[in-house]
Amino acid sequence: MKVLEPFVTSDEASQDHESIGKSALTALSLHGDASAERAMESFVSPNQPEWLRRETAFWLGEARGAEGLRTLEKMAKSDPSPHVRDQVAFALSVSREPAALSEMIRMAHEDPDGHVRGQALFWLAQKAGKKAESAINGAIENDPDTEVKKKAVFALSQMPQDEGVPKLIEVATTNHNPEVRKQAMFWLGQSNDPRALEFFEKVLAN
Repeated sequence: MKVLEPFVTSDEASQDHESIGKSALTALSLHGDASAERAMESFVSPNQPEWLRRETAFWLGEARGAEGLRTLEKMAKSDPSPHVRDQVAFALSVSREPAALSEMIRMAHEDPDGHVRGQALFWLAQKAGKKAESAINGAIENDPDTEVKKKAVFALSQMPQDEGVPKLIEVATTNHNPEVRKQAMFWLGQSNDPRALEFFEKVLAN
């Protein structure tokens, strides 16, 4: 593992992380020993380049199991960059650890950056379906940022139609924010669902 570490963190790697650094990081992430774990934890230190923290976050979710999840949970709460934290949300979505879902829900509610909250909502919808519904509904109703509310509506559109379409109709009918209602109607129009057509017919008839 010590042989690979310098290739990940060298100046050359930071300038061209699509080649040397990324390849070395991938090789490290697939090794199961404790030295690889320690190396990857060092790669997500805030003093490391942003590209390296983002790439490492992905492999922590994809390949490092429960230990990787623990490191991702720390990153989600403490990394100073919203660009890194939005990658953490994605990494949590590819993790096979059941507890990853809880951290995604926490990020959707609590991350200080609206874009990151929106990304967490999007990946929640992809990963969890009905389990994510409460967090998505909560964002639509309570998030102070209209853009996050709109992303939450989009997240509803990504859920299975039997779950997402009725919720979109509910939002389009009852939400107090006109931008949110408009977004719900847009995604209903993209759904090609007979219930959406019936809804639009009722709207036009009034």
